[in-house]
Amino acid sequence: MKPASFDYHAPETVADAVGLLAEHGDDAKLLAGGQSLVPLLAMRLTRFEHIVDLNRVEELFGVSPDNGGVRIGAMTRQAAVESDTAVAGRVPLLHLATPHIGHFQIRNRGTIGGSIAHADPASEYPAVMLALDGVAEIASASGNREVSAAEFFESTFTTAVAPDELLTALRFPSWEQPAGFAFDEIARRSGDFALAGAAVGIGADGDGRINRAAVGMLGVGPTPLRATSVEAALMGLSAADADPAEIGRLAADDMDPIGDVHASADYRRQAGSTLVGRVLAEALSQLTSEAGNG
Repeated sequence: MKPASFDYHAPETVADAVGLLAEHGDDAKLLAGGQSLVPLLAMRLTRFEHIVDLNRVEELFGVSPDNGGVRIGAMTRQAAVESDTAVAGRVPLLHLATPHIGHFQIRNRGTIGGSIAHADPASEYPAVMLALDGVAEIASASGNREVSAAEFFESTFTTAVAPDELLTALRFPSWEQPAGFAFDEIARRSGDFALAGAAVGIGADGDGRINRAAVGMLGVGPTPLRATSVEAALMGLSAADADPAEIGRLAADDMDPIGDVHASADYRRQAGSTLVGRVLAEALSQLTSEAGNG
């Protein structure tokens, strides 16, 4: 099938892009990498009168330092995030998650902003953004604003970005050392949507006791979720003595999975809890190693 007819717009500035959104309202749709939108249009599962292509808006591309962390333009390709040394050094969890996104062909075209704005609960970047308390920069014809990750994801495929607004950049903080990070997911085949996944960051004080814990989960609820029960259980423990498998099982209390043709809710809950424990073990191992080297 082919998409229904639409008017095509290719703005070159953020101001022009948000101007088009203000003019056309709900009849306009932004095009970033197109990995989700183009198939939907081609199968006529959705249609819009106006498509606003962001690929010529240069100010939406690139990675730059930001108070020790990084600021990433919304149109930055996932492949660029994967290979960027600043991302790897300052935000290791984002770097670790990126290779799990689809296949390299997908990452060559897909964008970080497109993935986060699409808000698929099985996607990797939303879970990382939530775990790390990232911040979204949003623009509209009436001005700019910032939204924390905790307030950004409202429901499945729905975010705090209004129809007349544009996600322009994401900011991710850096963690002080020592810290350990790990990411993993379960899928039927490599590159498929995740049935469950976990993004973990663990930090410790000078005595080796955990003083910071972030556990993001994907595929186990209507939005990315925080495993707050796991985070609370980790705080104050000796990193070397924590039992990741036992603590990981607490993640089931924070899940809200649904069953579908790919997996039952019970499977997602059990697999997700096991996966959290596995990823915790990897992050704790990295943490104790870094603390020992320090």
